[in-house]
Amino acid sequence: MKINVYLSMISLFKRDIENKLSEWRKSTARKPLILRGARQVGKTSVVFQFAKQFEYFIALNLEDIRDQNIFHQHPEIDELIEYLFFIHDIPKNKMGETLLFIDEIQAMPEVVNSLRFFYERHAELAVIAAGSTLETLLNRKASYPVGRIEFMIMKPVSFSEFLLAIGEDRLHKAYSQHPFNTLAHLELLEWFHIYAIIGGMPEIVDRYRKTKDLAVLRPVYESLITSYIEDADKFASNNNQSNYIRHAIRGSLFEAGKRIKFEGFWSSNYGSREMKESLTLLEMAFLVRLVYPTVETRFPYSQNFRKSPRLQFLDTGLMNFAQGLQKNLFGSSNFAKEQGGLVIEHVVGQELMTVQRDTQNPLLFWVRDKTGSSAELDFLFKTEDSMIPIEVKSGGAGKLKSLMQYLENSETSKAVRLSQSPYSVEEHTLPSGKRFTLINLPYYLASKVEMYW
Repeated sequence: MKINVYLSMISLFKRDIENKLSEWRKSTARKPLILRGARQVGKTSVVFQFAKQFEYFIALNLEDIRDQNIFHQHPEIDELIEYLFFIHDIPKNKMGETLLFIDEIQAMPEVVNSLRFFYERHAELAVIAAGSTLETLLNRKASYPVGRIEFMIMKPVSFSEFLLAIGEDRLHKAYSQHPFNTLAHLELLEWFHIYAIIGGMPEIVDRYRKTKDLAVLRPVYESLITSYIEDADKFASNNNQSNYIRHAIRGSLFEAGKRIKFEGFWSSNYGSREMKESLTLLEMAFLVRLVYPTVETRFPYSQNFRKSPRLQFLDTGLMNFAQGLQKNLFGSSNFAKEQGGLVIEHVVGQELMTVQRDTQNPLLFWVRDKTGSSAELDFLFKTEDSMIPIEVKSGGAGKLKSLMQYLENSETSKAVRLSQSPYSVEEHTLPSGKRFTLINLPYYLASKVEMYW
């Protein structure tokens, strides 16, 4: 991991994850923490940044044979801690001011299993672990000690973080204001299009900030995609599993944003079972998200697993690069309509997931439960006490047929339309006579729908 590269990046903006880490540190019920997320989303670098809050910091990388040997030679937790504090010259009474970071923990599954003992015997010591989730899932020797550890998920850079990273503090301030200042609309729209094209992988954003040159990003994209595929090659239990997962990764880059079928996924001869298992594994590794529809218009909403899900890849920029779209998107006179609006809808989904409350209330979309019906509402986003219906329009105002069909039977009398138009509020009447409020938001405010609800 190129720590120096990423630290310069992380220090440019205050990620939400840093606030959560600070809250975790102060908690009286703190447990060892595992940072989860796809490879290269900045897990290691954000821990090194967070470590500045501690008086002492011990960092171990279990892909390094020397650090592996420490655990082999000191398998008992008390003995291990005594040794680490001794070689780092840390007084034992400073355990509460020390952060222990175990990176690439998947390289030693027995260490994953033993995290519980840090909590049970030395709860005052702050312990964070990180590593390749895909490798851990494929390595059946690793298991998480339930109830003795905590999890925190890291995702790619959001548009809000992107603005801070590129030094657009003025625009970030305007973006964060409520009600929104429409004077900044065109500038924010332009930057959001750039963000949608290059994506939010930390090293990509950092290089673009420094160079503003798309050509220099190519090796980074290639390296990221290769690293994901190599995980499958290295850690799959057999050649067949490796083939399935590699196909699922490559196919996901091309099928992202679309509704998919597991049978014959991405024009293959693979069966439904093999592809469903592979894509589910990639979802658990945070590389993809299977967004399932619901047919409900009232609480409780439930995912309909018998209907085709929509596939969301980790990052829109990786999708654009794999499909060779970036140059065309940069030169497009109507960015939002490119690829039938698929890119803009995918990046909106990515933004909504940055503020998703938890995995128990996943992002949904709505389909009409009627044979032959083509009604499909782009997103349903759950807040603490309501469900926000969201329509994404690739052009201007556009028709709202699916949205109106949803609202006819819904308890809500409000909806959100995301487009390239500035913020506004309209009042409309459904054919049944029911009145509803339509909140028009520009795409770049997708993650703030709850604020305007």
